[in-house]
Amino acid sequence: MTTTPAYAVAYLRNVRFGEEIIEYLKRIDATMDPYGGRFLAHVSELVGLEGEWDGGVVIIEFPSMRAAQDWYASPEYAAILPLRTENSDSIAALVGGVPEGYRATDGLATLLAATP
Repeated sequence: MTTTPAYAVAYLRNVRFGEEIIEYLKRIDATMDPYGGRFLAHVSELVGLEGEWDGGVVIIEFPSMRAAQDWYASPEYAAILPLRTENSDSIAALVGGVPEGYRATDGLATLLAATP
C-alpha cells in the first residue's frame, strides 16, 4: 500500500511580528526535519480569487498523516507553538493528500454514498 502525503495548512492573519515570531521562525525547521516536513508555501504571494483573503497561507508537506500528526504533537513543536498562536490570529489543520494520478471522480462513489 502506498502512503499518501499529508499537509499542515495554516491561515495567518494579524501577525504581530516581533521577537516571539522571529524565535518561532528560527526554530520551526528543526521541529519538522525528523518528520520529513518541508515548506511548500510560506506566506508567499497570494492572489485571492473568491471571498476575502486578508492573511497569509502556510503549507507544509509531510510524507504521511502519521508523520504530520507526530510532528504537531511533538514536544519540540509544542514548545514553540504558543509563539505563533499568541502572536497571530490563525487557524490550522492537517489535510490528507491523494495518490499520484488522483482524479476528482475517484472520490465520487464515497461522496454519493454519504449523501442522504
